[in-house]
Amino acid sequence: MRTMHTSAKLKGWMQAMLAVVLTAALVACGGGGGSSSNSSSNSSSGGGSASGLNGGSLPASPTQQPITPNGVNAVLITVGQGAAGVINIPTVSVTICAPGSTSNCQTINNIQLDTGSFGLRVVSSVINQTLLSALPVSTIASSGAQLAECATFADGYTWGSVRTATVTIGQETTTSSIPLQIIGDKAASTIPTSCSGMGSAENTVSDLGSNGILGVGTAPNDCGATCADAVAALKSSNYYACPNGTSCTRTAVQLTQQVTNPVASFPVDNNGVIVQMAPVSDTGAASATGTLVFGIGTQGNNALAASQVFTTDTSGDLNSTFNGTTAPAFLDSGSNAYFFGDSTLAQCGSQFSGFYCPSSAQTRTVTLVGLNNVSAAANIGILNAQTLFASGTSYAFNDLAGQISGNTSFDLGLPFFYGRYVYYHLDQTASGGASPYVAY
Repeated sequence: MRTMHTSAKLKGWMQAMLAVVLTAALVACGGGGGSSSNSSSNSSSGGGSASGLNGGSLPASPTQQPITPNGVNAVLITVGQGAAGVINIPTVSVTICAPGSTSNCQTINNIQLDTGSFGLRVVSSVINQTLLSALPVSTIASSGAQLAECATFADGYTWGSVRTATVTIGQETTTSSIPLQIIGDKAASTIPTSCSGMGSAENTVSDLGSNGILGVGTAPNDCGATCADAVAALKSSNYYACPNGTSCTRTAVQLTQQVTNPVASFPVDNNGVIVQMAPVSDTGAASATGTLVFGIGTQGNNALAASQVFTTDTSGDLNSTFNGTTAPAFLDSGSNAYFFGDSTLAQCGSQFSGFYCPSSAQTRTVTLVGLNNVSAAANIGILNAQTLFASGTSYAFNDLAGQISGNTSFDLGLPFFYGRYVYYHLDQTASGGASPYVAY
């Protein structure tokens, strides 16, 4: 997932949700197949006998194991049925507290971990009313109008107020209250047409696929200079001023009021994250686990130990070459599959629309190039999506792929993360610090 980003991508969340529901019914009637192996199962190497190869081959899968998520700066990642039964959704638990309070707090599970967006967003219906009413709505200083946000993603948008709260993830707590989006707390009648025209509304748990989104990508906030500029904001800001809570119109918002990447506000481990996912079987697994580590080079457990370090733009984009085409690429835990364009791969039928269904296992190679000109070839495996979904009980897949919509970008989604350590260093150039990078 990614906010305020021009590289649209087909996420396939709803298709995947439908696929799981439909194939679960087949299993109940004696159909289906596939694996429900646990998250500790190692992936089979290329050319193995895994179901669905059908004479094809897969690349050797990475085999790194996550560290134990019990450090001061490490928390558990879980992939499973989650809040809405969507496949390949990594989730963590987040605690939010009313500003200045240590008692009016709530821990919310099944928050999607998204390295392709920036900032915390929580569905209002999962927050208890006592806490929700204590989270102050941000206002525009010059007018007193309430501040709302239309966060746009490739498959839709979230609409809700901008409020402030103290955020704790594991044992890491922001140094003060920070802006976050409360999804769906404003009536549908307040949604401006410039927002509703961005696709489908994702203001409920079932539509979003989780209880919220934790954006921990390379940017310290979710819009940056574009939304802070008075002229640019009139055309492209995702922030809205709502006098008396209604009649919402686009507005400029300074950085301090923009939805903030919580990691940037931690006292020590605030320069980035490491996403560590355990490997899974090539035929899928019922669930998977991993560890989210805060900070890079700030503790004994988060040293940079990557073979490739790619500097990126603020949004975490690098370049790629695939099938002779150069285009942006991104490593995005918020995408539940690999998404890219390849006319040689058979697409699935309408039941699994948007995914690839090759008759045999396939391997594709994309060359990633950082802004520092560091380049590396990444091999990805692709199995028939219908075969993978056939068990109806598996939620973790390392070789699921689909077609990207509307552009030639290469989206390395969650399948790429299994068996790897993926690093995201925040953009600190505004304060004279390091440039953003991704690494693995």
